[in-house]
Amino acid sequence: MRSTMQDDQLTIDAIRRHVVAVHPDGEVVTATADGSRTRSYAELGERPSRLASALRGLGVDGDQRVATFQWNNVEHLEAYLAVPSMGAVLHTLNIRLFPEQLVYVANHAEDHVVIVDDSLVGLLAPRLEEMTTVEHVVVAGPEAATADLDALRADETPLETVEFAESHGAGAAAQAFRQTGSGLDKARALQCLSMAVYYEAASESHAGQQAVAQVVLNRVAHPAYPASVCGVVFQGSERTTGCQFSFTCDGSLGRRPSRRGWAVAQSVALAALAGEVYRPIGLATHYHTHYVNPYWAASLDFIRSIGAHRFYRWRGGAGTAGAFTDAYAGSEPLAAPNVARAEASTPGPVDPAPPANATIGLGSTPQPPVGAPAASAQQASEKLPQSGRVREEYANSGRWIAEPGKSD
Repeated sequence: MRSTMQDDQLTIDAIRRHVVAVHPDGEVVTATADGSRTRSYAELGERPSRLASALRGLGVDGDQRVATFQWNNVEHLEAYLAVPSMGAVLHTLNIRLFPEQLVYVANHAEDHVVIVDDSLVGLLAPRLEEMTTVEHVVVAGPEAATADLDALRADETPLETVEFAESHGAGAAAQAFRQTGSGLDKARALQCLSMAVYYEAASESHAGQQAVAQVVLNRVAHPAYPASVCGVVFQGSERTTGCQFSFTCDGSLGRRPSRRGWAVAQSVALAALAGEVYRPIGLATHYHTHYVNPYWAASLDFIRSIGAHRFYRWRGGAGTAGAFTDAYAGSEPLAAPNVARAEASTPGPVDPAPPANATIGLGSTPQPPVGAPAASAQQASEKLPQSGRVREEYANSGRWIAEPGKSD
C-alpha cells in the first residue's frame, strides 16, 4: 500500500523553489514611510542564495548563530530563507529590548554575525563592544551607508552562489559508485549497505537514509578506509568498542528487521550501488546523532544536518575530491561482524601461533629414510585420520534405507 506522505521533505528550500517556479512574478511588498517597495519572487529565489554564500565568506561554516536586528521587511525575509538553509542558526534579536538585555541575549547565544537594518544601527552600535562573540556586522537596507548587504553580495560571483539543496559546506559531490565483482560480491555489498541503512537510519526520512548510504560509499572510495562495502560497514566490529558503525558491535544485529523497513532500506542501497549520488552531503565520511558530542567532531568540517544526524567531511586536502582515489574492485568479505582477534599488549599486528605438529601430520615417530620399504596396509591405515566417535542418537542413521519398514 502506497503512503499518502509526500516523498520530498517540507524544507524551507523546497518552499522557496516552488514559489520561484510557480509564481515568479509574485511580489513581496515592504511598507515604507514614503509608500512601499517591492521585490519579485524570482529575485527572492536568487538573493538568499547569494546572501548564504556571502555569510560563508565571513566564516559561517557550521551551526554558528547569525543574529538579525531588523524590521519586518524583505531583507529580513531573505535572512530567514538564507541562514537556516545553509545549516546555521537564525537568532532574531528583539528590537524592543533594553540595551543591557540585548547584550546579554547576544552573548548568551554566542552570535557570530549580526545583520542590522540601516535604520537601527544607532541602537546597536553603542553596545557592540560588549557583544564579545560578534565578529562581523552587516548593515542591510536601501539606505545602508557602509558594509552594505547588496555590496557584499555583489562581491560574490554567480559561480559562488550556493543552492540550498546542497548545504553550504557540502562542496563537490561524490563520484557515482561503479559496482564490479562477482555475483556473490554484489549480493554481499547489497546486504551490508542495506544493513547500514536500516540499523543506522530506519526511522529517518528517505533523504536521511540516502545520506547514510552515501557516507558508506564515500568511505569505500577513500584510502583511509577498506575498499569494500562490507569492509567499511563492519570495520572494527571485532571490538566491543571502537566499531565504525555502532550497530555492528552493540547488539543491534540481534533485532530482527521489520519487513517494510528492510524493503525501504534495501531500495535505498540498490539505488546507491547503481550509481545514484546523494549530493547534499558532498564528500561526507562521518556523522553522528544530535544527542551525542563525539570528540572527533571538532577536528572535521561540518557540512549540514539531515534529520537526526550531523554530517562531516575530512578537513583540508583529505576532504577534497582528489583524495578519494580508491577504485572499487569487489572482493567483498562476509556480510557479518569480523571474528575477534587476539590483542597484543603492545600495539602492532599479532603474529599467529604456529600450527601443532598433529595438525600438519608431524608426529614423534621419525620419518623413514628415502628408499626404505613402504609401510604395510595395516600400518598405513593406522595413520589415517579417523572420523571420531559417532554420537549415540545417530548410531542407526540410514538403516531404514537398507531394511525399509524394519524397526529396532
